[in-house]
Amino acid sequence: MSIEVSIKKNFGAFRLDVSFSGGNEVLAILGGSGCGKSMTLRCIAGIVTPDEGRITVDGVPFFDSEKKINLTPQERKAGLLFQNYALFNNMTVAENIAAGVREKLPQREKLARTAPYIRKFRLEGLEKRLPHELSGGQQQRVALARILIGKPRILMLDEPFSALDSYLRWEMELELKETLKEFPGSTLLVSHSRDEVYRIAQNVCVIDQGTSQPVQTVRDLFDRPATQAAALLSGCKNYARCRASGGTTLRVSDWGLTLDCSQEVPEGITMLGVRRHYVLPAPEGGVNAFPCTVRQVIDDVFSTIVILQPCTAPEDALYPTLESELPKDAWAALHLGPGDRLQVRIAPEHLLLLR
Repeated sequence: MSIEVSIKKNFGAFRLDVSFSGGNEVLAILGGSGCGKSMTLRCIAGIVTPDEGRITVDGVPFFDSEKKINLTPQERKAGLLFQNYALFNNMTVAENIAAGVREKLPQREKLARTAPYIRKFRLEGLEKRLPHELSGGQQQRVALARILIGKPRILMLDEPFSALDSYLRWEMELELKETLKEFPGSTLLVSHSRDEVYRIAQNVCVIDQGTSQPVQTVRDLFDRPATQAAALLSGCKNYARCRASGGTTLRVSDWGLTLDCSQEVPEGITMLGVRRHYVLPAPEGGVNAFPCTVRQVIDDVFSTIVILQPCTAPEDALYPTLESELPKDAWAALHLGPGDRLQVRIAPEHLLLLR
């Protein structure tokens, strides 16, 4: 089971240019609002036609601009779960699920086929209810059952938890993970949530302003993001302009510092990223220790976020501050506040070298 996508589409000032491939796995498409994530799924499903390129699923060409191939949505057999689930409001649960049967069969036979899916998705007793009589989680189960009863070649989930209350999301995420384990084909998960992507997907393709970046494992996205866009989506909060200064050293111009890395600094590195839980107090000094001024202290739910300004930061710095996230008791033990000095350290292995 595989998918290969390489397409371009112009929408006035916005240009979609995405390329990725995946196998029998959950491949996440991660990006900010309006970056082209949902539009990519619509192109694969056949709802939107690309200007050029190719889309192939399990060796079946869905779209090929050179060969003039453009299968209809029905011919593609692509299962797309919309954000609002797109249930038929005038149909019951059983009728909605039966609508996913692709063969031309009498309605009675279609309804008979829904029984195992009603059991699988724990919808017993709800068969005759209309969508407005269901909870958000129940509506999602109906929508998934309707897709899977049609035996799709590929499953595509467009922000599957966005319409759910926060207390339902965790439960539905666990259920979805079990469903995806049994699905024999490729799954595409569109999300702007790094947490969902980390827990559900194996690989990820970042889309930034319509352009895709190379597919990487989810673990690599968090451990070794290649670009600032990828680092931002993975939750990194601290950035500073930098350049290689020879060997394993890095000149960080925004902080007025030279830091040591745990590796040879490649040419072309222009930005440094640091996750805030790796910015730690270091009164004893050490490698990559430097003094800062405490600018602001934010009491978060389970931690304290401290905004710091390196004492050597120049006046024209684009990124003059950095954030440290500490346990509440660790910060309280320092007895510091805005205006005080604090020496911090960033271990060489925790420096993210970005392009």
